[in-house]
Amino acid sequence: MEVAPALGCTEPSAIALAAAAAASLLSNEAPEQIQLWIDPNIYKNAFAVSIPGADGESGLGLAAALGAVGGDPTLGLEVLETIDSEGLAKARKLVREGAVEVNLLGDHKGLYVRVSVASRSQTAQSVIEGVHDNITSMALNGKDLGNHQLIKDSRGDHESLEQLESWLRTLKLSQLLDLLDELDTTDMEFLQQGIDYNSRLAEYGLKHGPGLGIGLGLERLASDGMISRDMVLASRILTSAAADARMSGVKLPAMSSGGSGNHGLTAILPIVAIREFIKVDDDEKVLRAVALSHLVTAYVKAQTGRLTAVCGCSVAAGAGAAAGITYLMGGSLQHISGAIKNIVGDLAGVICDGAKDSCAMKLATAAGAAVHAGLFSLHGIFVQSTDGIIGTTSEQTMENVGTLSSEGMIEADRAILRIMLEKQ
Repeated sequence: MEVAPALGCTEPSAIALAAAAAASLLSNEAPEQIQLWIDPNIYKNAFAVSIPGADGESGLGLAAALGAVGGDPTLGLEVLETIDSEGLAKARKLVREGAVEVNLLGDHKGLYVRVSVASRSQTAQSVIEGVHDNITSMALNGKDLGNHQLIKDSRGDHESLEQLESWLRTLKLSQLLDLLDELDTTDMEFLQQGIDYNSRLAEYGLKHGPGLGIGLGLERLASDGMISRDMVLASRILTSAAADARMSGVKLPAMSSGGSGNHGLTAILPIVAIREFIKVDDDEKVLRAVALSHLVTAYVKAQTGRLTAVCGCSVAAGAGAAAGITYLMGGSLQHISGAIKNIVGDLAGVICDGAKDSCAMKLATAAGAAVHAGLFSLHGIFVQSTDGIIGTTSEQTMENVGTLSSEGMIEADRAILRIMLEKQ
């Protein structure tokens, strides 16, 4: 639910999923016209990021067209796994001919995607709200299909997520740590799958240097002796290399965290990267550290909401990674709490200006800062509660991040969107 596989950036995937869900109602008739309505944050995050299966191309209209002509809505956020060269050609043709209309709902709050797909004789519509794969409405020729199986499946997941977030907000950090004792063999296997997924993306990024090639660039700088290889650099290399691959549209799934693939990369890979430096022989402890990272990430996201003007990779997944790293290095509850405060004190001002290739730079920063936050805390260095938005506890600090994100950054989000719209 909060941790699940996702193919490509989750915002264009949400658009493609809504389009695929609508198109699945058309009785095998080919889509001829597509209309898309989206909230500002979906627009911002799908504007420039490459789409899986699209040969490095981006675009909100193309994401919708790909979903409509060849997506499989039963695959959720891996909807574009089924796209092939024929489907890409059809989608490009629809966009080129002006058959895809994109509408920005400028004042809409919360995640929202509505897609209408028309064929020769039928019109179908679907709506996603709240989270990226929550299909809340489907209709065919104006008739509501409230009992459609896709809606039933999504509704159950979304209700469970709302309950999970409400429950998380009642917990203390000590209780999140207690949850690690409840992990069973199935949980451990799933956590390992997340490591495997995200490590494959990093391996691809280091081999091919897609996107901006930040991970490969850092690796080459270290090999040339221009920068020193240590656990901070190792975490930056591995995490940014995976982001390079994912943001360039490589057709490999990421294990997401808190509803975001990039959050998943940040929550998992810095922990994986430092293992060789601290000589941890206990595989289960590594997996528990990753589990703690996911839990803290989910806790922060329950405070901030899904999409905001604050970079969640920095303050949510970054906090998760800092907690997991500190746990893996033998830190106490006090040390883990201090690490969370440290990274919030460091990165709380990092903005989200949409998903794109340069996210790899922000993930590199977040990964390195997470290691620093843990190391500082283990050596008794904590950002104090007298500083800025830092609270007296880690819980209060994370709540303050939520307040900053949901209340304080509203105008910043509008300004970011205005700048992006002016580019068109």
